[in-house]
Amino acid sequence: MYNLSKNYLSIFLFSLYSVTGYSQTLETQFQEVLDFTYQENTDAVGMIIHVEAPNKNISWTGVVGYSGKENTLALNTNQPVLIASNTKTYVAVATLKLVEKGKIKLNQPIADLISEKSNTVLTEDGYELDKITIRHLLSHTSGIADYVDDAYFELVNEKPYKLWTRDEQIQRTVAVGDPLAEPGKQFKYGDINYLLLTEIIEQQTDKPFYTAIRGLIDYEKHGLNSTWFINLEKAPEGTLPLAHQYWSKYDWGSYYQNPSWDLYGGGGIASTAEDLALFFQLLFEGKIIQDKELLAEMYSFVLPKEESIYCLGIRVISFHGHTAYYHGGFWGTDVMYLPEFNTTISAFTLQKDKRNLNAEISNKILELLK
Repeated sequence: MYNLSKNYLSIFLFSLYSVTGYSQTLETQFQEVLDFTYQENTDAVGMIIHVEAPNKNISWTGVVGYSGKENTLALNTNQPVLIASNTKTYVAVATLKLVEKGKIKLNQPIADLISEKSNTVLTEDGYELDKITIRHLLSHTSGIADYVDDAYFELVNEKPYKLWTRDEQIQRTVAVGDPLAEPGKQFKYGDINYLLLTEIIEQQTDKPFYTAIRGLIDYEKHGLNSTWFINLEKAPEGTLPLAHQYWSKYDWGSYYQNPSWDLYGGGGIASTAEDLALFFQLLFEGKIIQDKELLAEMYSFVLPKEESIYCLGIRVISFHGHTAYYHGGFWGTDVMYLPEFNTTISAFTLQKDKRNLNAEISNKILELLK
C-alpha cells in the first residue's frame, strides 16, 4: 500500500481546512480530497470512492473523472466495474457459509469435494488431495501451482476474445508446473485455489457456483443490488454500463478482452463501489456470517505473519498504523475494513497503473474521520 508522507498530508489537510473551514461536512471534505488528487493525476481516467462509516452516520460515494479515455461521459457514482480478485472474498464467504451450515469443514480434505474430473487431473500430476484442505485453498497454502503466469498474460494478449473455460484453466495448472510444496507449508497466491473452491460450492449446493454464491451471501437481503458475475448472470435491472478499465503494459482495456480469462472465482464479479464496501461492512459486523468464531477465522493468520498476511479470503495489513482487512483486484480496485473505526473504504481507479492513488486517498479520508 502506498505510504503518504505525514508532512504532505498535514500540509494538505491544513490547506483544506483553511480554505473550507471546519463547518463543512465530512462528505464535502472527502470530495475535495478526491478532486484535489484527481487534478494532479488526470491520467487516472476516473475514480470512485465509497466510505461506509455507520458510527458517524456516513454512507457516501464520491466520483471524479470519466468512464473512459474518450472523456465523453462523466463517471457516475453508481457505475459498476470489474472487481477482479476482490471476488475471492465473496467466494471465501460463500465457502464459510457452507461451513456454518455444517455442509463442510475448514480442515476437510478436498479429495471428495471437487469434481471427479479435477480430482483425476490433479492426482495424475502428483497432488495428494487427501492432504489438501479447504483451509489451504482459502489461504493459498495448498501447494498447487497456478495457471496464471507471464505466459498466460501473453496468451490473453494474443487472443483477447478467446472463451476460456474453468476446466481449461485447471488443466493449464498441471501443464505449467509441478506441486510447489507440501500443503500448509508455503504461501503462493493463485487463482487455481479459488477455482477449486467454486467447484466445491457447486458440488455441495447442486447449483452453478455464481447462483449458489448469490444465495449463500443473500445479496437481496443485504441490499447488494449491483453485484453479479459478468457474463454468467444477467446484470441487475437498472444497472449502469460498466466503466472502462485500463492497463498500460499491454494497452489493455476491459472492454476488449473476453472476461472469461478471469471469471471463475479468482475473479469475475462486477460491482459498484458502494456494493463492495457494503459487503465488507456487513461481513465484519457479523451480519453475513453469524458464527463469531468462524468469522474470526477469516482474519486469523494461517502461517506466521512473517511468512504470509493472507488469511481466509482477505489480507490483514497495517494501514498507516491501523489494522485493516483488505483485498485488491487486478483492474485497480481496493477495499478495506478498519475495525478500530468500524469503517470500510472502497476505491476504484480506472487506470490500474495509478492504483496507488486508492491508498493515498483512503489515508486522507481516514485522517478526516479520526
